[in-house]
Amino acid sequence: MTTLLINGKEHQVDAEDDMPLLWAIRDLAGYTGTKFGCGIGFCGACSILLDGVLTRSCSTPVGAAKDKAITTIEGLATEKGLHPAQQAWVEQDVPQCGYCQSGQIIAAAALLKENPHPSDEEIRAKMVNLCRCGTYQQIFSAVKRAAEIQGEQS
Repeated sequence: MTTLLINGKEHQVDAEDDMPLLWAIRDLAGYTGTKFGCGIGFCGACSILLDGVLTRSCSTPVGAAKDKAITTIEGLATEKGLHPAQQAWVEQDVPQCGYCQSGQIIAAAALLKENPHPSDEEIRAKMVNLCRCGTYQQIFSAVKRAAEIQGEQS
C-alpha cells in the first residue's frame, strides 16, 4: 500500500511505485477529472500539480509522488470558491468538447502561480497542452481574465 496526499486528503492505494500516477489518481483514488489523453506526457490532459509544480501524471510514477501534495482539478477550488482560472473558464465559455479543459485549467493555475501577470507571449509559451477542438484563443483569453480575477482577489 502507498499513501498519496491528493487534494489535502490521504489515500491508501494498492499501487506499485512504477505505476503511472494517473491511474492511481483516477482508478484507485477516484479523482476522474484528471484525464488520459496520450499516455506519453505530450498532450497535457493528465496535468496535475505535484507540490505546486505542473506535472504530467501519465508519465510520472506513483513512487515520485510519495510525500508530495497532489492537486487535481477537483482540489483547485477552495472554501472561498472557484480558483480564478476555473472562474475565468466559466466566464469566457472556453470549452468546446471539454476533454482537455481540466489539464488546461491546471496549467493556467501553475502559470499564474509562477507569474501573476503573464504577457500574451508568456501565455502562448507556457500554455502548451493540446486542445483537439482548437479553442486556443478562448484558452489564452481565459488565462488573461484569470490573471485579472486573481489581481482583484489580492
